[in-house]
Order: sequence, then structure tokens, then C-alpha cells
Amino acid sequence: MVSTQQKNEIKVLLLENVHQVARELFSSDGFNVECLPQALGPEELKAKIKNVHVLGIRSKTQITAEILAEAKDLITLGCFCIGTNHVDLEAAKKRGIPVFNAPFGNTRSVAELVIGEVIALSRKLGQKSSEMHQHIWNKSSASCFEVRGKTLGIVGYGNIGSQVSTLSESLGMRVIFHDIVSKLPLGNAKACNTLNELLSESDFVTLHVPATPLTHLMIAGEQLGRMKKGSHLINASRGTVVNIESLASAIKSGHIGGAAIDVFPEEPEGNSKDFVTLLQGLPNVILTPHIGGATEEAQVNIGGEVPVSLMRFVNMGVTTRAVNFPEVAMPPTPGSHRILNAHRNVPGVLREINRIVSDLGANIRAQTLATDGDLGYLVLDTDQELSHEVKNAIEKLKTSLKTRILY
Repeated sequence: MVSTQQKNEIKVLLLENVHQVARELFSSDGFNVECLPQALGPEELKAKIKNVHVLGIRSKTQITAEILAEAKDLITLGCFCIGTNHVDLEAAKKRGIPVFNAPFGNTRSVAELVIGEVIALSRKLGQKSSEMHQHIWNKSSASCFEVRGKTLGIVGYGNIGSQVSTLSESLGMRVIFHDIVSKLPLGNAKACNTLNELLSESDFVTLHVPATPLTHLMIAGEQLGRMKKGSHLINASRGTVVNIESLASAIKSGHIGGAAIDVFPEEPEGNSKDFVTLLQGLPNVILTPHIGGATEEAQVNIGGEVPVSLMRFVNMGVTTRAVNFPEVAMPPTPGSHRILNAHRNVPGVLREINRIVSDLGANIRAQTLATDGDLGYLVLDTDQELSHEVKNAIEKLKTSLKTRILY
């Protein structure tokens, strides 16, 4: 519903070497696209974002309320990753900016990495390989096991956790899981009532939770102590979930038999040769530089998944799968203009808008309102002749945060 001429005026900025497929999708739909290979620092980003309408980022770019205050023309924002903890979602919401992410794009890649690490830890492959590179031949079956028949505990049974569940069962593993939201088990997986119950029963514990106050350092000394002696911990979720110092102590004492860590509390902004962690040099510890979703397939999937959501919003006002916005997906009405209005969710807003339409003598062809906490999002299709007057009047309401018209 956005004309070709209008699309040429909509500026899309893609940072952090977002996959080329994203640029191709935006360009083929007529948008003005600029791509940069790196993340931008706060001051540089403030200057760059001033005239940007659509912003695409990965996990290194920090979007704060201060930065959003400079983004006067920003319509929407896309995170080309699963996590959105690097974006101030509430600040974006208050400015009427929906944020989209890629909840499914790298699911398989992360799940496969976890399965590979389960086997590698069980056979001490990382340690054996390191020894061989140091000219040490140490053939031994001591403390090396098949994973068949072992128990895998999954903390967080979402898109990735459930995929890990399916793959691990195909290896003959017993699967248990814990989630704060009730989830339907796949296959023979069984839910645990508490995290402590899962920790005490598992030979391998894998974490698939977001970074929230509830998950901050959720695996520390007490929880590691509840794990079975000789069990293993895998974290490919968020670096703030595990207390690294406690984990290092538990490995040194022999209580934890090994770990595979892909995410860390503090990570370099780019590739470097001076990364330091307390886990370096410990036996049977696999360390990887946040590569859970770093496969060619995942980047192609994410590069195609996020632009679709962003373009559906820009072109039709669709907010399906937005992480901070009410979800609306109203089909277009032929022969009408569409008005999009994000507003503070207070009583009487819809009455005021309908009064504006009535007073101007316009006709509502279709209308959908959805609310989410303190935000209301209205999609209104009206006759073309008076659409500008309707849009301008709605925009002037004290409750309006952002109003846009589509032709």
C-alpha cells in the first residue's frame, strides 16, 4: 500500500554485516538501502540514525532511549538475531516504534551445536584434541561415555530447547525440561516442577533462556552444587545466566565434569586476540566465541525472516511477531487509504478518533484496534478523499505517539 515513489524515500540502514539477502529483499521492493559492515558507537549512531526510517542490527549494536530520541524519522527496528536485550524495548514502544526479531532463523544451528557439544563433552574430545596438538598421545576410556541412556536437562523449552529435545531423543537420551511457562512436551520428554529437580537428575544441563532479571546468574554456586557429580553444563543462551567464577571452581574441584560455553558476561565488540576468561585452561571445557547461530544457513534464514516482518509493517502496518507492540494484521481494503496510529492506551481514544472521522464526514471502510499495557495500536482504512484531513487530526491528539498514512 506504499507507492514506489514513497519507497524510494524510505531509508533503510543495515548494520553489522547483515546478510546480503536482506539488502536484496529491501532493494527489490523499492527501498533506499545502505549497509555497513560494523556496529556503530553511541555518538556515531546518533548522527547516522537521524534520517533513517528502518534500522536493522545484530547483537552488538546497543539501542538506548537516548539514541532513539535522535531517531526522529524511525518507523521500525529489526534485530537480525533472537535476542532483543540490547534494545530498550520500552523506549521504542513509547515512541510508537515496533521492534521485530528472528525467533526461528538460527534455531537449528544452535540446537546442532548443543548436540555436538554433548557428545564432545561425553568423550572429552576438546581435551583430547588439545593434547594431540601438544604432541601428547593419551589413549584412554576413563570417564568417557556414550550419550545413549544419559539424561539431558533442558532449561527453557522454547524454539531452541524443544529442537534440542527432539534431536537428543534420536540419540537415545532421556530428556527432561523446566520452563516457567507450561509447555507441551515433544516425544517422551518430561517436565520438571522445579529447576533444582532438573539439576539433580541430569547428566547434561543445557540452558536456553533469555537475559532477564529472573535469569541473571541463575546458575551459580548453589545450583552447580545441586548438579550430579561429574555432570556437564552447556550454555549457548546468554552470558549473564551463569556465574563463571562459580563454574570454574566447580570444575577445578571435580564436581562438574566439563562445560561448553558459547556466551560470556562480557564479550569483545569485534574479533580480538586478547579475550580472557577464568575457564581457559580447565580440563574438558569447550569455549567458543558466541557462534551458536553462526552458520551460513542461519544467516540466510535470518536475513530473509526479519525483512519480511519489517516490510509488512512499513507497507501495510502489520505488527505480527513484534516483540513490544500489540499484534495487528488487517488485510488491505481496496480503494482506501490506511492510517496507522500508535497512542497511549487511555480511556476514550477510540471515541475521539471516531468523532474526528464523523466530524470530517469521512467513512471508515475497516478498523482494528489492539492494546498492550499502556500502548494502543489502531489500523484504520478510510475513504481516499478525506484521508489526509483525518490523519492530520488524529496526529494532533494529545494521546498520539506516532501516526502514519499509507496510500
